[in-house]
Amino acid sequence: MRARIKKGDVVIVVAGKERFSGKTGKVLYVNKKAGTVIVQGLNYVKKHTKPSQQNQKGGIVEKESPIAISNVMPYCPVSKKGTRIGIKTLKDGSKMRYSKRSGEVLDK
Repeated sequence: MRARIKKGDVVIVVAGKERFSGKTGKVLYVNKKAGTVIVQGLNYVKKHTKPSQQNQKGGIVEKESPIAISNVMPYCPVSKKGTRIGIKTLKDGSKMRYSKRSGEVLDK
């Protein structure tokens, strides 16, 4: 699956349980094969763990779980909303990603 979202991008959730909160977060991991992303601070789940050598106490651990790529959009800092991404080819042959909403360059 072709995804225009990369690790380190700031995204906003447009579908799912976090939709109406308007939360944004930084992408920690992109799984192109499964079509999912893990976003910092979003889509927390509780996992019950047994005591082990590494974790002596055990208990309930909260961690981020994957979100479908289709449920997130890159966040445009200029317009403060989600945006679509376009790709421009520069004269030297390199490519850059830009926000279609504001025209701002996303790759720095």
